[in-house]
Amino acid sequence: MAQDFAAGNYRFLPAVFQFSSGVAAQPGYEIERVRFDKPVPLAEGFRRAAETMRAANRPLTAFCACELRSPGAFSEAGFRAFNEHYVKTLAEWGLFDGSVNSVNPVARSNVCPEIDPPSEPVFYAFSFTRPVNDARATFVIAGGAEARGGSAPYPERTVRYRDLSADGLREKVRFVVGEIGRRAADLGASWSDTTATQVYTVHDFHPVAADELVRANAARSGMTWHFARPPVIDLEFEVDCRRVMRETVI
Repeated sequence: MAQDFAAGNYRFLPAVFQFSSGVAAQPGYEIERVRFDKPVPLAEGFRRAAETMRAANRPLTAFCACELRSPGAFSEAGFRAFNEHYVKTLAEWGLFDGSVNSVNPVARSNVCPEIDPPSEPVFYAFSFTRPVNDARATFVIAGGAEARGGSAPYPERTVRYRDLSADGLREKVRFVVGEIGRRAADLGASWSDTTATQVYTVHDFHPVAADELVRANAARSGMTWHFARPPVIDLEFEVDCRRVMRETVI
């Protein structure tokens, strides 16, 4: 169930301490997405995000989503260590208290380019809320791969774990599209409302794209394929989506 984050003027779907499953702007506000022309290191990305929000007369708590790129897929332990570092800035900005038992409202995608990866984790894009006259409904759904929720190790939660057969990949894609659609529904939206869909995989998913993505309305505005892996070893297919009316590049 979505919760209000009044300090940021958005609602969010609680998930884990490192990120939420998605965010939606409150009435009277819209989400704006800002992409870096060239990805920048985390500290620089946070600094420039803060500058952008202040220039728009928005508090740091308006920060509601980000898209990161990492050098390579993490082990479970490595992913947790990265997240514990990443959330320190969010805690400093007043988005949450920084504990692993806290609720983090910020949605996120963090993927690993297969070719020419960065040498360190970098910012690709971020989103924040701003007041708009006659605001339209906007949302960002966090990246989701083929792992079911829960606290069990990833091998126990992953759909068709290490199965890259045609049937295995189809089931992975079907699960991810269904899960992202469920998150949108929990925010009162659907795939048919999206203005952008991003796919992250190094595998050829085109044989199943028509049936599992296009027919599900997941490609309403087309699809952007990033040749990248999900952030945890042995996850193979990830998707995020959004409905955003204003996007800029800096």
